[in-house]
Amino acid sequence: MELRVIDNTEDELSIEIGGEDHTFMNVLKGALLETDGVSAATYDVNPEQSGGQTEPILTVKTESGTQPLDALEAATERVTEKTDGFSDAFEAAV
Repeated sequence: MELRVIDNTEDELSIEIGGEDHTFMNVLKGALLETDGVSAATYDVNPEQSGGQTEPILTVKTESGTQPLDALEAATERVTEKTDGFSDAFEAAV
């Protein structure tokens, strides 16, 4: 996975996430939307209409007082917790 920050302001972050598809992006977007201080989270994968863009671009908008990078970190921690919990439950069931 390769990350490239496109834009980072005090209330908005756009970041290209190389090597990922809709599956990962939907999970990350969902975790962001559950994060306090996030007002919007979306991603775009549209090569023909985006000047040849082939990698997803995640955009996060936050409310005043919440830094977008902090919100992204909180969301990724939540994803990690959920996947670790699933992995533990799966191992216990096998």
